[in-house]
Amino acid sequence: MWLTYSILAAIGFGLRGILYHWTSQKPLSRNALLCGTFTMGAVINLALALLTDAEWTAACLIGIQMGLFSFGANASMFKGFAVGKASLVAILTALPSVVVVAVAYLLWDERLYAMQLVSFLVIVGGVLLVRYSNDLSLRNLQGAQWGLLAMLLFAGNDLSGKWSTIMEASLYPTMVMMFTSGAACFGLWWLKDLRMPASGVAGTVVIAAVETSGPKGDAASPARWSDKRAFFVGMAIGITNTVGMMLIITAFDLGKAGLVSAVVAANVLLMLLYTRFVVKEKFKSTELAGIVLAFAGLVLMRLFGE
Repeated sequence: MWLTYSILAAIGFGLRGILYHWTSQKPLSRNALLCGTFTMGAVINLALALLTDAEWTAACLIGIQMGLFSFGANASMFKGFAVGKASLVAILTALPSVVVVAVAYLLWDERLYAMQLVSFLVIVGGVLLVRYSNDLSLRNLQGAQWGLLAMLLFAGNDLSGKWSTIMEASLYPTMVMMFTSGAACFGLWWLKDLRMPASGVAGTVVIAAVETSGPKGDAASPARWSDKRAFFVGMAIGITNTVGMMLIITAFDLGKAGLVSAVVAANVLLMLLYTRFVVKEKFKSTELAGIVLAFAGLVLMRLFGE
């Protein structure tokens, strides 16, 4: 069942990526949007926790760690896009599952059988090909440090999610802690932006440069979205993010952390299909090869990963 939950989580995060891509074409405050995204997650999970009379234990505090990791990972990723090469940052942020596999082995002795390892490598290889850009060069490594930090923090978030299941923390209270801490961090950053209106940089950025290059804006700049509008759009996006997080934590509870992380990373395939059929961007040969590899890895995982 862990594979089913992982694939469903990938779909949830893929839908979130599509919505992030759509908002990336709009002049809005990134921090207001992400604050709204995390706020919605906190509201939904608090309601579910109260309705189900969930148990609030000390283990649920792991959610705060998850929220801080998620905030730091997103902040590092966007900083990498701002100062460096998007393709390099994109590749590094596609590799958290490699870190998860290594750390899960060291911490919890999670071992991958031969065919599980093959499936894992095929999926990761496919995701890397999708993320790969032909203009990537070892001579241009700007932003690598931010991409590397984002990779480690995304891995930390996944490992924290797995740890919460090992500690038998209740799902909804843990998610409340995660989303509340994340919303608080983005909210504070948002307030900082409001105090520096003259800069005009921190408040309006591309949300999902990692996913696709996207169409460029024309000469006539559209009117900037109000922060209130960005916040409520973020809350709508937060529904997909919340569902994805619930599913991935459930998958972590049932399966091995590295395998779950690798399968969920394949959410980029849904984003790529969106850019092909909606945005009308043509597949590169590397992207097409990556799609085939990733799907082949999922098939192998279905056959040998359970």
